[in-house]
Amino acid sequence: MEVDKQQKVPAPERVIKKKKVTKERAAALEAMKKQKGYKKQMFYQEIVKRAQKYRRIYVSTAKSVKLHKKQANLHGNFYVPSEAKVAFVIRIRGINDMPPKERKILQLFRLRQIFNGVFVKLNKATINMLNRINPYIAWGYPSRETIHKLIYKRGFAKVNGQRLKLTDNDIISKNLSRKGLICMEDLVFQIATCGEKFREVTRFLWPFKLSAPRGGLRAKRKHFVEGANSFPHPPRLP
Repeated sequence: MEVDKQQKVPAPERVIKKKKVTKERAAALEAMKKQKGYKKQMFYQEIVKRAQKYRRIYVSTAKSVKLHKKQANLHGNFYVPSEAKVAFVIRIRGINDMPPKERKILQLFRLRQIFNGVFVKLNKATINMLNRINPYIAWGYPSRETIHKLIYKRGFAKVNGQRLKLTDNDIISKNLSRKGLICMEDLVFQIATCGEKFREVTRFLWPFKLSAPRGGLRAKRKHFVEGANSFPHPPRLP
């Protein structure tokens, strides 16, 4: 009996199983990619919503201050805004001739190098500490624009003892999502308004490494009223 040459020979069972497994893996990978893209899209939408929410808060606060000033002027009074709650502190001197208590305070503020800067929450204790180390620092009250520029341009995170550049919101969401913080705008908002998560944000941020001012500092060992840079600057930093 002659065998029909055109009749197809069935594939081995192991080949059929391999094709089936490969197909299932490809389908699972495609589903995972779609799910990952969906999560990324939802994450981006949440960031946009938060940014818009914070912007509305900033605008309403500015309008409220402007309205209070206008009402005060109409009645012949003065409107005094609330005192600043956050200060930006920069170290401007080294360790030469520095008493041990002042050195310890600078360590507590994480100002271990010249031209390091940190955000500090102002209260009775921190103000007394700032007054104690006045000759070794320059500090002032940063505006929201200054905070925004510092975090976006010179912001670094402290992750497992390493200094990582804040180039992506994923770094923030992986380390601070349990605190409800997932993006850069969350950090800016918490510092600008001295929010409930201010401490967590400042601990997460590595001390800012700033450049020396052009032309150098004016008489670091003198007081601000004598033409130096050691005492607080005008109410708002540029």
